[in-house]
Amino acid sequence: MPAAPFSPNRLLQGDALAVLKTLPDDFADVGVTSPPYNKREKQKGWLVKNVVYAGAGDNIPEPQYRQNQTAVLDEAFRVVKPGGSFFYNHKIRWQSGEMFHPMDWLRKTKWTVRQEIVWDRAIAANIRGWRFWQVDERIYWLHKPGGEGQKELASKHAKLTSVWRARPENKNPHPAPFPLWLPARAIASVMDGAPSGLILDPYIGSGTTAVAAKLLGLDYLGIDKSADYLSFAAARIKNAESEREKINEELALHIVRKTFRERKLFGENTGKFRTSRKAAALLR
Repeated sequence: MPAAPFSPNRLLQGDALAVLKTLPDDFADVGVTSPPYNKREKQKGWLVKNVVYAGAGDNIPEPQYRQNQTAVLDEAFRVVKPGGSFFYNHKIRWQSGEMFHPMDWLRKTKWTVRQEIVWDRAIAANIRGWRFWQVDERIYWLHKPGGEGQKELASKHAKLTSVWRARPENKNPHPAPFPLWLPARAIASVMDGAPSGLILDPYIGSGTTAVAAKLLGLDYLGIDKSADYLSFAAARIKNAESEREKINEELALHIVRKTFRERKLFGENTGKFRTSRKAAALLR
């Protein structure tokens, strides 16, 4: 299918895979998304039963779900620029005692998995005792080889570690939104103050990724099946400045006084283990 003429800062209604196929190659800098998890709406668990999406079901055969997610991610790979990144938020699930891990289908995509980040949500989705209460989800940092190569994160971003701790968003009409700090952290870290760029979210929902992009001075493109969610997202994006404080709180975490390299250059403490003379003598 030929790519449609492209312009940024739009919300497109439709199936994620179908719409992605209409977009040109190599135009987005970063992607951030969280798809429906195929939680099986009719299964037990108070949260599972209450997470019902407008305009889309979340109860399809697992092989079909995985095949669709692989296809969506491969289309996202095509539209992200070489050297670009994609942050994919998902969770580990169980069905009849069988574990369904996102890596089961991520390894089948064209992406290179650069890192698995744990999002500690501090709240359990299911409080039955079949296993320890699950309070974590995963964020997979995916990388597309090429471009200027794989850049190293600045220390002010890397210091935030591979475990991100914060409760999920509330007061939001979407049943499963991620909080604004999450896409803001991902985008700010890899874009690192770039004056321009485009952020893609193929499951835009309530518009969180687009709001983060706009407040960071970047363009966005969002896709969703639901006209209701897109309407809410459009209004939220229009009033994005009302959420500026949340972005500022996140950016305030991206600061280091001196990097490891600077401390080493000036002979300052780098955290290196130093044994005392007495301890050193005992080790001989």
